[in-house]
Amino acid sequence: MNGIYVIIGGNLGNREQNLENCKKQIELKIGRIELMSSIYQTAAWGKEEDSPYLNQVLKLSTKISPKEVLQLSLKIEETLGRVRTEKWESRLIDIDLLFFHDLIMDDQELILPHPHLHKRRFVLVPMNEIAPSFIHPVFQKSIHELLTVCDDPLKVELYQPGEDL
Repeated sequence: MNGIYVIIGGNLGNREQNLENCKKQIELKIGRIELMSSIYQTAAWGKEEDSPYLNQVLKLSTKISPKEVLQLSLKIEETLGRVRTEKWESRLIDIDLLFFHDLIMDDQELILPHPHLHKRRFVLVPMNEIAPSFIHPVFQKSIHELLTVCDDPLKVELYQPGEDL
């Protein structure tokens, strides 16, 4: 079994329900959810004027390959109503593969670990909650260490239903 970390999130529609629907689809199609972070609310990265996002990091166990995880993630997003038109656009749901165990991979379809995760507090904060000592295979630093030096200014807050940024 491969231990992988993904982040799910979205800023359109019923954000909480979209996360729940996404987790159900992930368990049906990709693998078992072993750990889940709390849900966090963050301003939109790259487009701060957009509605705030809810994000959650999941640790999964799966028997499938990284590229299969990517393809199934894209199908889940589509099934749940995501339409891609531009970079950093608002979305109903997003699934990003962060780590696939300690695999380092760089090809046209997929880069692992996710190439920008160390620059984004909305990834590092929930990842730090469930795996602070996980070592980034490229930087050879723990998630906690990466979080302490991350200069992303966006606020990441524990989500309280009914409260928006």
